[in-house]
Amino acid sequence: MINTLNNDYSHCFKGWLEAVLYTMKKFLFPTDFSANARHALHYGYNLAKQVKANILICNAIIEPAEVPQYGLMSWPIEESNQLLADSTNELNLLKHHLEHTQETINFNPSIICENQAGTVMDMVNHLGHTYDINLVVIGTHGGSGLSTLLLGDHSRQMIDEITRPLLLVPPDAPIVPIKKIAFATDFQNTAQDLECIYQLITLARPLNAEILVTNIFDDEEHGAEWFMNELANKANYPLIYYRVIKARQPVAGLDWLCEHGDIDMLAMVHRNHNFIDSLFHRSNTQKMANHISIPLLVFPANP
Repeated sequence: MINTLNNDYSHCFKGWLEAVLYTMKKFLFPTDFSANARHALHYGYNLAKQVKANILICNAIIEPAEVPQYGLMSWPIEESNQLLADSTNELNLLKHHLEHTQETINFNPSIICENQAGTVMDMVNHLGHTYDINLVVIGTHGGSGLSTLLLGDHSRQMIDEITRPLLLVPPDAPIVPIKKIAFATDFQNTAQDLECIYQLITLARPLNAEILVTNIFDDEEHGAEWFMNELANKANYPLIYYRVIKARQPVAGLDWLCEHGDIDMLAMVHRNHNFIDSLFHRSNTQKMANHISIPLLVFPANP
């Protein structure tokens, strides 16, 4: 009888947590339990405390039968169950660790955990839709920029396919208060950039962080006056400034900004190449993700 009551209580408690998650900002943390993924989780958890967001930690269980080098080899159900049990245990350990870190008086995020078989990308998009996630946070490898999320170049795939804002956290990114966020724009799609800045303000406002709208240009600056006037009229956020950086290549200009601009985060809108171009070229966002030393916030382009 006691076990039944405990199970009912556990089920109700999880239901309560899920209900809470639906009514507030929500951050999603895909993890493979590596050191880099743990660092991204701690970075994002600290951010979640500041902006009063609840969190969901998830793990995609990729069975060997789904990996090409295993061919058609079958995978026993017992092994699948063990993978699920191991994943659940690791997720609970992460949750326990976060819940027992130093508590704050103002807000401590609620945490729920999810795991499922399949690809990381499928899991992220499914949970993103189910829980109406506001931000996905993942860790990256230092010099290579590849996500630590299991096998393959998941950072690049996520940048291309994710439908939610994505925060890429390098392993050396310090966990410090965010005071200045640079938003890079070329003024080629102003309506889309404005929508992304409005989203960015919801993150910056509780941090009291400055937003530095930055244009990297080579030949001729254009579009800034109308853009900044539009922001001033509609954004209702006083801490927005404008800066131009002249550089032959956008990535070189952004590298200079990250090194000398005293910024804590870089934000960009990812513009997809067509299929053929994507086979041979990376976007400026992907190039920055490959080596940036501060967190990179990527907004997906509207379809």
